[in-house]
Amino acid sequence: MPAPSPEARRVSLIVPTVRRPEGLAVAVRSLLGQQGVDPLDLELIVVDNDPAGSAEAHVRGFAAEAPFPVRYVHAPEPGVANARNAAMAAATGELIAFLDDDEEAPPGWLAALLEAQARYGADVVFGPVRGRAPPHVVRHREYLERFFSREGPAESGAIDHYYGCGNSLLRRAALPDPDRPFSAVRNHIGGEDDLLFGQMKAAGARFAWAAEAWVWEDPVPSRLSLRYTLARAFAYGQGPTAASAAASPPRWLGVAGWMAQGLVQAGLFGALAGVQWLTRSPKFAFTADRAARGLGKTFWFGPFKIEFYGRSSGGVRLP
Repeated sequence: MPAPSPEARRVSLIVPTVRRPEGLAVAVRSLLGQQGVDPLDLELIVVDNDPAGSAEAHVRGFAAEAPFPVRYVHAPEPGVANARNAAMAAATGELIAFLDDDEEAPPGWLAALLEAQARYGADVVFGPVRGRAPPHVVRHREYLERFFSREGPAESGAIDHYYGCGNSLLRRAALPDPDRPFSAVRNHIGGEDDLLFGQMKAAGARFAWAAEAWVWEDPVPSRLSLRYTLARAFAYGQGPTAASAAASPPRWLGVAGWMAQGLVQAGLFGALAGVQWLTRSPKFAFTADRAARGLGKTFWFGPFKIEFYGRSSGGVRLP
């Protein structure tokens, strides 16, 4: 689909996608139905990270019914950072709002993000995510919905920490690179957003939380299992240790501290999880999650890295 000539907009909505037509349709239609925002201020960019460009026809259909410009961007080289950067390079907005292709935004979502950004003078605004499992998922349902949720303060306000890129609003002028802010080093393991926001925090960026700017998250069926979530928890645990090692200069004392903490965490919660598994405790999944994060803090290097993104199958590469 030929791209329309770009016209500067105040807000660029970005949805990265990889072969999820059903989820993409839900996400995009929720954005087309946003209220309390002038459509003349908006544009939507769908960035397709499928080498085959499978989303193009779907995006053409969305564009025909949209109250603001909808643009298709093809980023054929697999990788989550590649996709985000391709969309950023095409976006014209001074503000960038990210929604994932497994998320659905209520009608007042964007207005709530914009209100928080203006009120707190924030460089990045984050909102809650509410995990939503389909009715047939019964086993570990509470844990799975919690795992795919993002919880935060009960009220909106300035915060001193950051969350992930899905359901966020970024001020372009505050980015270290306005067109390619996400590191390609994290293409296949994720955490490109953590790396960016950590860099911004070190530079003095201001973060805010918009309690009313919540979205639903509908995980793909293949992710609704302990095999996936515990592997992901392990990868999350690797984050702080890997970040200490990647600092310039490396913070080796921090690496040692995180690894030691991880050993204790894995030992304590691993033992408790074993008891809970034997007794069929409903808390088993929660405890196993904490043990997996502890293991990740300790085994964060080389062969223990798990690749979640950029595979031709669209799935998770587990060891």
